Amino acid sequence: MELQPVRPTAKTPAQNFTGDVYLTPVYSGTGPSRMTVALVRFTPGARTNWHFHAVGQTLHVTEGVGLVGTRDGTVLRIRAGDTVICPPGEEHWHGAAADTFMSHLAMLEAKPDGGDPTTWLEPVPDEQYRDANRR
Repeated sequence: MELQPVRPTAKTPAQNFTGDVYLTPVYSGTGPSRMTVALVRFTPGARTNWHFHAVGQTLHVTEGVGLVGTRDGTVLRIRAGDTVICPPGEEHWHGAAADTFMSHLAMLEAKPDGGDPTTWLEPVPDEQYRDANRR
């Protein structure tokens, strides 16, 4: 059995996000586990850049209303209690709706070779984000 210490919440790096986003580490796998879990809180209008995960990502919304968009133009409106599964390699973005906070648990696995599980891309343009909010 292992008890992991409480880790402080920190603002996310501005180069990968638009708006104010805060991350609280919940769990980092040790030993055979490669799972990482973080609580991510988005202020209204805040969102990730486009990105993808080598092994995929699961998001579980804990509060508020948010959006998840994919390169094919699909936009999901997500609410507390929803779980979204992003397959390996799928380029996507996620964040809060324009008028509300949104928090989710972000769960992902590291690559077996230990490399970075997330590949960050360009920001989501404001116009594309506004269009997503109208859906």
